[in-house]
Amino acid sequence: MINKVVTDADEAIRDLSDGMTVMLGGFGLCGIPENCIKALVKKGTKDLTCISNNAGVDDFGIGLMLQQKQVKKMISSYVGENAEFERQLLTGELEVELIPQGTLATRCMAAGYGMPAIFTPAGVGTEVAEGKEVRNFNGKDYLMEAAFEADFAIVKAWKGDTAGNLVYRSTARNFNPVMAMAGKITIAEVEELVEPGELDPDHVHTPGIFVHRIFQGKDYEKRIEQRTVRPAGSVNGVK
Repeated sequence: MINKVVTDADEAIRDLSDGMTVMLGGFGLCGIPENCIKALVKKGTKDLTCISNNAGVDDFGIGLMLQQKQVKKMISSYVGENAEFERQLLTGELEVELIPQGTLATRCMAAGYGMPAIFTPAGVGTEVAEGKEVRNFNGKDYLMEAAFEADFAIVKAWKGDTAGNLVYRSTARNFNPVMAMAGKITIAEVEELVEPGELDPDHVHTPGIFVHRIFQGKDYEKRIEQRTVRPAGSVNGVK
């Protein structure tokens, strides 16, 4: 069995260079590859096209890369929590492609499945459809959307083994499984790295065949994007 372990994030992204297209797993700040993002910031790789559900916040996640002007184009679904992203968009410093969330996920999945394109009704008749082929199936119009082509997919899992099999935890599963299938090179950082055979096969979400490099991350912050709590002593928010 192939051992896919690398020492750390720096080694994992060693050949990720300027101008590449990179998928980054996570949803908001949940399940993002914190170690690899920090390594990319330290390395200073620039002119990147980033495919991610969102752009993090100003001082965390992909927001750190935006601060360093490392991102040339952002392909995302939701970007509402990042003021620096907004500033770069409005000043023309950053190219942005906003995509319906289901379309984003399915274009990732199509890449993993080896499908060149998908058809979706999302966006028909809107700006999303400009310049794209529309076909009619059974009386309904659908947009043709191309599968993504990413040089790297970088994901974060809860547990993984040295052969690359991955288990995600709860909502951190989000975009990570579909992106893990889709990169030409997939890097996985995990909270706990174990030996083959220690993971229950029924619990594996991403088979190791999709993963090329894996390492055990450290110092995870796991920030919460929007924290909502009820007042002390209240029941259903009412005292």
